[in-house]
Amino acid sequence: MGHSYFQLTGKIAIVTGGGTGLGFGIAKAFVDNGLDKVIITGRREQVLIDACAELSGRAAYIVNDVTELKSLPGLIDQVENRFGPVDILVNNAGINLKKNTLEVTDQEFESIIQTNLNSVFVLSRTVGKRMIERKQGSIINIISMAALYGIPRVAAYTASKSGVLGLTRALAVDFSPHGVRVNAIAPGFIKSAMHEKAFNADPDRKRRVLERTPMQRFGTADDVALAAVYLASDASNFVTGISLPVDGGNSIGF
Repeated sequence: MGHSYFQLTGKIAIVTGGGTGLGFGIAKAFVDNGLDKVIITGRREQVLIDACAELSGRAAYIVNDVTELKSLPGLIDQVENRFGPVDILVNNAGINLKKNTLEVTDQEFESIIQTNLNSVFVLSRTVGKRMIERKQGSIINIISMAALYGIPRVAAYTASKSGVLGLTRALAVDFSPHGVRVNAIAPGFIKSAMHEKAFNADPDRKRRVLERTPMQRFGTADDVALAAVYLASDASNFVTGISLPVDGGNSIGF
């Protein structure tokens, strides 16, 4: 078989919001591709315990709330002291707010920016410093179609994800001369229980989404997870500062 560039053997990763959804899918795909250890974080301990049980002994969890910015350097210290140098950081934790823009409060707006953007900066700066010293590493930010075009009733979320898209490019320029790559994945419409519920309640929206998705289907968590494996692995050695839509063509469809 020989060496596979997609193998993650010997690497350690952190996935924020790794207990459920896309974060869990990414953690699982990392483990399936030979990753030594994935550390998943989130706010709900039981969710993390259950997720670790499914990750064949190569996962550990740390309860952490990314909005507590002051806790993040300590989180990274803890991971590196217990498990070793972090090779891969996946900034996946995030929240959405669907609400008429005119009714969004300052506090709600700030809360979304704090969770989805400020935490990504602090974690990337903290991990990036160590990666730069070691001259290697891959940072992967999970953004959204909302960073690529206007979607109704998600102004705060759109601002936060657009911020992460810009941050991805800026960090790539700053970090890549030192061997650290920074990229983003923009998932399209991905199947999940929440997503099913939303679309069943709004069949017209479901039809519109599929009409402008050339592949005429929704994606799966696996589709996104395998893109993360690519960006985390040596297969993407010369790839930095990109936003990779995993969306069945939705962002170019009409």
